[in-house]
Amino acid sequence: MSDDIRRIIERGRRVLTLERDALASSLQRLDDSFARAVTLMRDTKGRVIVSGAGKSGLIGRKIAATLTSTGTPATFLHPADSVHGDLGIVGPDDVAILISKSGESDELLALIEHLKRLGVRLIALTGSAKSAMAKHADVVLDVSVDVEACPHDLAPTTSTTVALAMGDALAVALLEEKGFRREDFARLHPGGSIGRRLLTQVSEIMETDRLPILRAGDTMQHAIVLLAERRGIAIMLDTSERVAGVMTAGDLTRMMEREKNILAVPVDRVLNSQPKLARTDELASAVVFRMEKHGIMAMPVVGEGDRLVGVIHLHDLMRARIA
Repeated sequence: MSDDIRRIIERGRRVLTLERDALASSLQRLDDSFARAVTLMRDTKGRVIVSGAGKSGLIGRKIAATLTSTGTPATFLHPADSVHGDLGIVGPDDVAILISKSGESDELLALIEHLKRLGVRLIALTGSAKSAMAKHADVVLDVSVDVEACPHDLAPTTSTTVALAMGDALAVALLEEKGFRREDFARLHPGGSIGRRLLTQVSEIMETDRLPILRAGDTMQHAIVLLAERRGIAIMLDTSERVAGVMTAGDLTRMMEREKNILAVPVDRVLNSQPKLARTDELASAVVFRMEKHGIMAMPVVGEGDRLVGVIHLHDLMRARIA
C-alpha cells in the first residue's frame, strides 16, 4: 500500500472517529429535555414544523421526512420563505423544531418571532445553550460538538451528523410512544418494496395442499410420518375441522428424550393443545413477529369459523423476504 493511499485512509478514519466521538458525547448529555420534546410532539393536535438554514435546512428536511413516514405529520419550512407567505401552513396547535449550530441565525430568529405570535411551541436543536434561539425555545436539545471534521473547523460535518442523529432519536422515540406499527409503516409506503412486503397477507403465502392432518385415534407412527413428510408439523382436528392441537418435530424430540417406546405413547400426550394460530387475513409480518417471539417454525392457519385452511412456514416467509 502506497503512502498516498495510507494518508487518504487515515483522513477518512479521522472523520469517522471525530463523528463517532461526537455522537458518544451527545449520548452522555441526553436528559429529560429529550423526553419533554417527544412529549410535546406526541401531544400536539397539529403538525411538526421543521426549519433550518443552509446545511441545517438539509438536515431539517430529512427529519421532517422521517417524522412523516413514521406517523407524525411534519413539514419543512424554510425560514426565508416563511416571511414571504409560507407561514400560512403554520397553526397554533403546531410544534416547531428549529435547527442551528450557533443559535444566532438571523433568518431563524425572525421566524421565531412569528411562531411565538402564533403560539407555536418551540424545540431548539442547537450547539449553544446560551444562544438567542435557545433563550426563546420551550425545549433545548444540546447538539454541540467540540470540533467539525473539516480540517479548518468550518464546513458543517460533525455538527450536522449529531443534529441528524438527534432527529432520528426524536422520531423513533415518538413512533414508539404513539404505538406506530409495522403495518402502519406499510400503509404509508404502499408503492415501495417495503410496503409490498409488509402488506402481504397470510393467505398469499400459506400452504393449502396435502395439509398434515391428524384425527382422533391416529397412531404415533402416522404422526411421525406426517412430521417427516410435511415439514415438521402435524395438526389434530376435531369433528368441526377446528384445530384441537399441534405436534411439531420439537415436541417429538422432547418426548423421545423422556420415553423409550415413543410409538406406545398416545398422540394426545404429545400434542400442544393450545397452539399459536394464524388467520388468513392477518399480515404475514405480524405472524413473523409471533413466530420469532415463540420460536415457532410453522403455524396452522384458520379461516371462517376458525376452521383449518392452511399452514404457514417460516421458510416460506423468508423466501418472500418478509422474515
